[in-house]
Amino acid sequence: MFDTAFLDLPPLVRARGTVRLPGSKSISNRVLLLAGLAEGTTAVHDLLDSDDTRVMLAALEQLGCGLRREGEVLHVSGLGGRLHTREARLFLGNAGTAMRPLTAALAVLAATQGGAFELSGVARMHERPIGDLVDALRALGCPVADLGQPGYPPLRVGDGALHALDTAQPIPVRGDVSSQFLTALLLALPLVSGHGPVVIEVVGELISKPYIEITLNLLARFGIHVQREGWQRFTIPQGSAYRTPGRIHVEGDASSASYFIALGAIAGTDAPVRIEGVGFDAIQGDIRFVEAAQAMGAQVSGGPGWLEVRRGAWPLKGITLDCNHIPDAAMTLAVMALYADGPTRLTNIASWRVKETDRIAAMATELRQLGATVTEGPDFIEVQPLHAWRAPLIHTYDDHRMAMCLSLAAFNPLAGASVPVRIADPKCVAKTFPDYFEALFSLVEPLPGAVPVIAVDGPTASGKGTLAAELAERLGYHLLDSGALYRAAALAARAAGVALDDGAGVARVAAAMALRFQGQQVWLDGRDISDELRLETTGAMASQVSVHPAVRQALHDVQLSFARVPGLVADGRDMGTVVFPGAALKVFLTASADERAERRYKQLISKGISANIDSLRADIRARDERDMNRSAAPLKPAEDAVLLDNSQLGIEESVQRCLGWWHERRPFGRLA
Repeated sequence: MFDTAFLDLPPLVRARGTVRLPGSKSISNRVLLLAGLAEGTTAVHDLLDSDDTRVMLAALEQLGCGLRREGEVLHVSGLGGRLHTREARLFLGNAGTAMRPLTAALAVLAATQGGAFELSGVARMHERPIGDLVDALRALGCPVADLGQPGYPPLRVGDGALHALDTAQPIPVRGDVSSQFLTALLLALPLVSGHGPVVIEVVGELISKPYIEITLNLLARFGIHVQREGWQRFTIPQGSAYRTPGRIHVEGDASSASYFIALGAIAGTDAPVRIEGVGFDAIQGDIRFVEAAQAMGAQVSGGPGWLEVRRGAWPLKGITLDCNHIPDAAMTLAVMALYADGPTRLTNIASWRVKETDRIAAMATELRQLGATVTEGPDFIEVQPLHAWRAPLIHTYDDHRMAMCLSLAAFNPLAGASVPVRIADPKCVAKTFPDYFEALFSLVEPLPGAVPVIAVDGPTASGKGTLAAELAERLGYHLLDSGALYRAAALAARAAGVALDDGAGVARVAAAMALRFQGQQVWLDGRDISDELRLETTGAMASQVSVHPAVRQALHDVQLSFARVPGLVADGRDMGTVVFPGAALKVFLTASADERAERRYKQLISKGISANIDSLRADIRARDERDMNRSAAPLKPAEDAVLLDNSQLGIEESVQRCLGWWHERRPFGRLA
């Protein structure tokens, strides 16, 4: 997951390959609660690992459920409908799929068994309405206290005393704000069906009906067969009791599939985008996003557990669509609309306004940042095709779907432009799809020459490696430690018995190296050489082999391959002059030899390694002389490099100066 303040996406042109979806959030949290309420142990396969499921798991553990992992399988030992603890404070983040059903389940358990529970979340959760569910619970006889603004979390359910619940009369609940209120009651009321059937009546039109289908399907898996009359009346049979199915698989998230369906429709030109984990057999209503994408021109094929999507009509076709059946996935259509041949109007989406953010207002605002003309209303949004794109800073409002949807705007070269897109707070995708951007980047091809590169050059011991690593970490970019390549080549040559002054021999060995980088670890031909790479003797060997033009040529293509989406920070001695002469920012460090020797001396002493300052100074000066006077790519600043004398600068000050220069070169301005 990219844990950076922002993430810059270069202009992208094509997509192909396979993505495996994470488990459905809607199914995952329903399954967790059902398993937690059931008698027995349920083995849950393919559970989504995200912020929303983590808060549900933490809540279940507080309530006394047993949780045990065996590899990728989670075993949940349920409560059997009985409270194991009668008081708890539960923090549920911004997870509506945890807050609403837990409120209902704990309200009826606390009332009938004697308990008191407080449920709270982040600030945005305290702005998301829950009053209609609370009204239904109070009418049932459950004590529910507002701990903040009435009708919103935080809440306290139960007061420690026993209360008789009135299940003889139909329980009314509004259906036109959120289907999660009805889902919450459907999940909770089997717990109090011992004396007779329990009836729920929906007041008004029920929105997001496919999510109720998910709930009913999963209830049946746990032994609860709800009878329904249309979408207005639901009856839970007398004596209903949760029974574990033994094991259950969570299918891939159909809402998350929408981004990759759209990706194929927009950029699957030479080959399809294949989506695994969800297919035409999905129980999630958002699988019907496929129909909307096809209406806009996508070519879609699929089967059980898989889909393949490629571009059909181009430009895409503008549509008008009632999105009641795909409220979450419909957000993706608003971005697809930018690539259409006419306006796209999405209606019946009032529920967008009470999600993680006001999604109608947020989507309209951010599409306008791109340059689009957008009309919004209480329950609709209309988006005009976009032809003149602007490089936007996309605010995401701590809303995972805003980040994922709007990442698709990076394909603007297909619409005749080529501007990057900056996504603020990319880690918000952790709510449902922590590795979304990694998955996206594994499928896409950037506009040639569009991957941004920062080159950090300088003499030995100037701190370029530390600076480059920090810059890459702050920007979420790949890192190329070119020195490590030359050090590895020297080690490989020595292991092969090749003399370091044999340029042709070292080049042959370097071209055949099997190198693998993972974080701070480096493997050469399956052997961990991380510690060897950092030895002073290895550095001296690297300096010897780097003078050979044949060696430098052998490693040149390897270095170029590191320039991958979203960007690269490359450090070395010729990154800005030879390897990446077109780098958007070139930094050359100019710390003096005396200062560099003093730094290296302190580093070695701090590690318990004996060192002589005079020897270090002489060695550094000798390396400088050799590097500056070699015939192949001599050490020198690029003509357009920014010189940074870091003799008296700490690493943080050096990083901030470089980030300042970088922001000046980007089209977004500083992050607000």
